[in-house]
Amino acid sequence: MGEHYYSKSPRVSSAPKQWKVELRNKLFTFTTDAGVFSKSGLDEGSKLLAETFNEPSVGGDLLEIGCGYGPIALSIASDFPERLVHMVDVNERALALSETNAQNNQLRNVKIYESSGVDQVEQTDFAAILTNPPIRAGKQTVFSIYKGAHEKLAPGGELWVVIQKKQGAPSTIGYLKELFGNVETVAKKKGYFILLAKKD
Repeated sequence: MGEHYYSKSPRVSSAPKQWKVELRNKLFTFTTDAGVFSKSGLDEGSKLLAETFNEPSVGGDLLEIGCGYGPIALSIASDFPERLVHMVDVNERALALSETNAQNNQLRNVKIYESSGVDQVEQTDFAAILTNPPIRAGKQTVFSIYKGAHEKLAPGGELWVVIQKKQGAPSTIGYLKELFGNVETVAKKKGYFILLAKKD
């Protein structure tokens, strides 16, 4: 099996690059590298999720599952400085890049640590959880992320998901409806769906 961005320790040679992108009406500088998701620039799905996210009505911390080098979580941390944003990923190189990108963009309201899904996430009262799930890891892994997110949300907390129609949006909608009792499509663009499910 080939190596993927959800590998814990990418063996592919490091080849860092840096570029700028505007997110949520602010300009960010990001360093990326080989062996991480969307290393050549911000993918459309992540951009749409970052731009669409609205602050939840309940108080508390935020969490991104599968943060990669950090564009979604860091742009949200910048917009909501009073919220602590947890950033988790299984990929050690991605986590190191997230640390670098948080420092380079002067963002301190973040907590970055390794976790496969929510395995190492102890908190159980998040106001919102976001994910651009690792589709190539398979449906079982993706659905386990949704289930873990449901367990880690506070009552009234929200799960935000970006997924392409051709990569399983209909089955994700069905599963989230079963898990949360509700799901809403809050945005659609270029085949990507932004889904929002709220915990009772």
